[in-house]
Amino acid sequence: MTKPHGSTSSQIKALAFDAYGTLFDVSSVSSCCEGHFPGKGAAISDAWRQKQLEYTWLCSLMERYVDFWELTSRSLRFACRAQGVEPGEEALVDMMESYLRLEPFQEVGAALESLSRSIPLVILSNGTPEMLLKVTRHNGFSGFFKEILSVHALSVYKPSPRVYQMAEESLGLPRRQIGFVSANGWDAAGGRAFGLHTFWINRFDRPRETLGYEPHLEISTLDDLEPLIR
Repeated sequence: MTKPHGSTSSQIKALAFDAYGTLFDVSSVSSCCEGHFPGKGAAISDAWRQKQLEYTWLCSLMERYVDFWELTSRSLRFACRAQGVEPGEEALVDMMESYLRLEPFQEVGAALESLSRSIPLVILSNGTPEMLLKVTRHNGFSGFFKEILSVHALSVYKPSPRVYQMAEESLGLPRRQIGFVSANGWDAAGGRAFGLHTFWINRFDRPRETLGYEPHLEISTLDDLEPLIR
C-alpha cells in the first residue's frame, strides 16, 4: 500500500531512517518483561515505550537533557510501578539489556541490504551512540549505514528541527533530496516540517496525525520503499 501526498520521490539522493519502531520492533522487549512478570509483559512493554517518548518530549521542553539510555531506564521503572510490580536490580538490568537486542521487523534486513547498494543510508535516532551501535551490530546491519546520527550530540530530542538538520549536514545534500523514513507519525511530521521528503511506514493501519504536516508518502513496509525512489 502506498498513499501519495505531495511531490514525487524521483529526486531522493539519500535516506535517513528512524531506528526505534521503524527498523527495530520495540515491542520485542515484551517477552523479556513477561519472563520476569508473567501476565504483565505486554502492558509493561507498552507503558515503557509510551513513557519513554513522553520523557524525551518533556526533557526537550524543559531544556533539561537526560540521555536516552537513562530515560529508558526511568521509563521502565515507571512502567513496572504502573503495573504494581517492583523489579529487583537483576530484572532491571536484564530488561534494559533487551533494548540492545531488539528484533528487527521482518523485511528490514533484506530491504536495507538492497537499498544500500544504490543510495547512501544513515540512521537518525533519539538513541545514544552506544545503544544504536549495539543494536545495529546485534542484527548485522552496521555495514548498511554511512553514519549513525544520534541526538546525543545536540542534547535535544526529536522533533526539534536541529535533529533533522543533522541528516542534511551529514549527507551534504539539500533537505528536499533526503528521504526520511519513520514509522512514528509524530516523527514523520517533524521531518516534513523541517523540509525532508518523508515516508511514513504505517505497519498497523493507524490514522494519520493531524498536525498539519502530512508525510509525502505512506507505505506499509520497507519493501514498498525501493520502487518509489528509483
